[in-house]
Formats: sequence, C-alpha cells, structure tokens
Amino acid sequence: MASTLGLGPPHPAAGTPPQQAVNPPRPASSVEAEDSLALWDGVPPYVLLIEDDEGDAVLVEELVEDSGIDVRLGRASSLAEALRLMRAEAPECVLLDLHLPDAQGLEGLTKVLAVSAEVAVVVLTGLSEERAGLTAVAAGAQDYLIKGRLEPDVFMRAIRYAIQRKRTELAAVALEAGRLRAEENARLERGLLPTPLLLDAPVDTVSVCARYHPGRAQTLLGGDFYDVVQTPDGATHAVVGDVSGHGPSEAALGVCLRVAWRSFVMAGARGAELLGLLERILLAERSGPEIFATLVSLTRPPGADAVSVQRAGHPGFLVRSPAGVELCTVPGGPALGIIPGWGPGWPVTDVPVEADGAVMLFTDGLIEG
Repeated sequence: MASTLGLGPPHPAAGTPPQQAVNPPRPASSVEAEDSLALWDGVPPYVLLIEDDEGDAVLVEELVEDSGIDVRLGRASSLAEALRLMRAEAPECVLLDLHLPDAQGLEGLTKVLAVSAEVAVVVLTGLSEERAGLTAVAAGAQDYLIKGRLEPDVFMRAIRYAIQRKRTELAAVALEAGRLRAEENARLERGLLPTPLLLDAPVDTVSVCARYHPGRAQTLLGGDFYDVVQTPDGATHAVVGDVSGHGPSEAALGVCLRVAWRSFVMAGARGAELLGLLERILLAERSGPEIFATLVSLTRPPGADAVSVQRAGHPGFLVRSPAGVELCTVPGGPALGIIPGWGPGWPVTDVPVEADGAVMLFTDGLIEG
C-alpha cells in the first residue's frame, strides 16, 4: 500500500411414479449426467447414514450398490453416535431418519447442522410423513426422500443435487459476506482519504495533490492515512502516516489517528505535544501491543521559506527546488507505540523550501517491494 501527498504552489490542472427430489432440476441430458458425476472430482463423497432400523439401513446400502456410483457410506444407529463420527470426519452428505432412539422430528436435524453447518442433509421419511419432510427442508435440509418410493437412480440423484445445493448455498453466503466486507472497507477508505480542510480566503495559497494506491492486486486494506488542514493563522499542516499491518482493524485505527491529528492541530497542539497526544490515542485504541504507527508531520507558516518537520519512525520526504529533487531524512524518534512515553520526544526540524518549490510525503509502500 502506498500513499503520496504533494504540496506546492498552484498550477493548471494538466458489476404415483418413483419418488422425485424436492424442487428437482430440469431433466439432464446424458452429457449433463456425466457432468453431475464430476461433482465428486474423482474422490468418492463420504455419506453418513443415520438410521436405527436394520432393514432400512440394508435398503440404503443396496441402493448405493445398485446405483453403480462410487460412494463411501458410513452408518450410525443413533444421533449421539452420528455426532461423534461427524466430529471425527465431516461428511459431505447426511441421510437422516427423523425417528431415532435419542432424537425425534427436527431435533436430529438441528443438532446435525449445529455440528456442521456445511453438510448437506437429506431427510428420510415414511410413506405417511411427507409433510414432515417438507418441514425439514424448510428448517435447513436440502431434500427429503420417502423410504417406500426409492429407486437407485433417483436416490443417488437426490444425494448429488443435495450436495450441489449446499455448495451453492455456501458460495452465496460467502459472496454476500464478501460484499458486506467490501462495503465496510469502502467506508473505512473514505475515512482514510479525506478532503483537505483549506481556508476559504487563505493567506498562503498551496496546491494539494494526493494519491492512495494498493501495492498489488487483491491487497488487504491497509492503515495508510494522510490529511491537510489550514489553521486560522494561515499556516498549512500536513501529515502522512502508516499503521502496521493490513486489514479492517488497522484501517480503522488509521482513520482514528487521522481524525485525532486534524482535531489536535485545529485545537492548537504543536510539536512534541502533538505526537504525544497521538501516541496516547494509539495506545488506547490499538488491538494489541504489537501495533504501532509511523508518521511524518509538517507545518508551513504563511509566506515562510521553510517547513517545520517531525518524524516518528517514518521514511523521509522529497523536496523539489530549481536544483532538482532531494530526499530529506530529518532527525526523528521511534514510531508511535514502539516505546510508549518516549522521553526525549520527537524533535522539530526546519527544512528550507523555496517559494516555487514543492514537498512530497509518502509511505513505505512507494519504496519497498
């Protein structure tokens, strides 16, 4: 992540038949049928049957064998045994009888989903319990089958479609979570990228140019921040900082420090007092003792031919003059939060800047790989 902030003089602006599965998809062609088998990715899925009736369990085993599809079938005769097996190895699909010795009705479904919210569940019901199957689907199951109407092809199709529905559901949930994170990150970015607070009739006119650019594609939100304000006395103040780490927590801390810097400057804090106050804010708001922030802050009184600079563990800055561009690294102190209550403070250094010159502040993302 790189941020740059340039200050200089104004310039011109240069996206009853056999049982069918609940909500069955359209009939598949032979090619689509082969594609559905590719759902396994060459690895037989682990299907856990939870059934206490030996006859029904044998029926399911025969259906799997007659289907000719490679499935790794496990069996539990009680819910307690099933939950223990699921904790040891999560199945891709659970075939759940609604009447078990230790669970009746939706109780079993609720406990199965509590152990693994990512498992597809197909409920097995009796001939007179179709309504119970529909209720189970409404409660989180992917499908239901009636035991007396099972055929091998329908049975295995129901398992395949249940797994696919569950994967689609999980993908949709992940997509929505990503969208919400993106919206939150956008709000944080707006806090990191402020509008400079300049006087309507400034005593000293300056031009501000800023850029905030991720260091690489798909980078995490970082904690780089900057700000520019002009106080009523006509002085121009600027800061560029960087919170260690990447992510929403660091970005939120960057927003906090930027707003605090603006508030303290407008309230008249200067020099060592300003950075000391910022460090107190960082110590109170950071998520752990390993978090720190670097920054460089400068002030230019109106009409002055120099800027007063403070540096806390941050890289230097560039100064442009008729002679060229020079990297200035003034004396400074440690990053905020590295040595809380740093005794010597952060010295203020005056750096000459000619009337037609410019200053560029930046974060380490501009100079590091």
